[in-house]
Amino acid sequence: MTDLGFVHRFLQGRDNESPVLLLLHGTGGDENDLIPLGRELLPGARILSLRGNVLENGRPRFFRRLAEGVFDLEDLKRRTDELARFVESARRQYRLEESRLIAIGYSNGANIAASLILRCPQHLSAAVLFRAMVPFTPDAVLDLGGIPIFLSAGKSDSIIPAENTRRLSDIFETGGARVSIHWHNGGHELGPDDVDAARQWIAQQSFVPDR
Repeated sequence: MTDLGFVHRFLQGRDNESPVLLLLHGTGGDENDLIPLGRELLPGARILSLRGNVLENGRPRFFRRLAEGVFDLEDLKRRTDELARFVESARRQYRLEESRLIAIGYSNGANIAASLILRCPQHLSAAVLFRAMVPFTPDAVLDLGGIPIFLSAGKSDSIIPAENTRRLSDIFETGGARVSIHWHNGGHELGPDDVDAARQWIAQQSFVPDR
């Protein structure tokens, strides 16, 4: 679908008591990329999967960057606000007003999810961020209301130093978020251990129904 400001897919699940997964792909991905991952992380959940509105050499992203790891902060803010408006509209469109929303993001998608948490924390109930980095340094961290956040980082990631992951965790915790970090032995790519750790973490959250 192309309405609500983003090309996206909404998939009904078999479990309307579970949270809705907001899937946010990495650079060059689209609204289909993370659907298998979402189904693996929380089987039966409803899925809301987006395609980024920015193109970099023809590859979709969620916001512009000036160089590897150097973000266009004005565009990041504008695109984060755009994502927040989408979430509000999608809740009405798909009758999700009472549903909890978990962001599942990889790389660029994880970064805009982190920005959404720091700017508009009321929109998410939890987040699973694979290979996220600090999107921007806030002047003051908002009250994040104890939101649970799972960070999965690569020990040998050539794009995101481990210190950046720790700094992102510190920023979240300053706002009162409950952060868990999983360290993958490889680099920026995802491994089976990332998925297993994230699935176990989601299952432990109090708002996920027992199966």
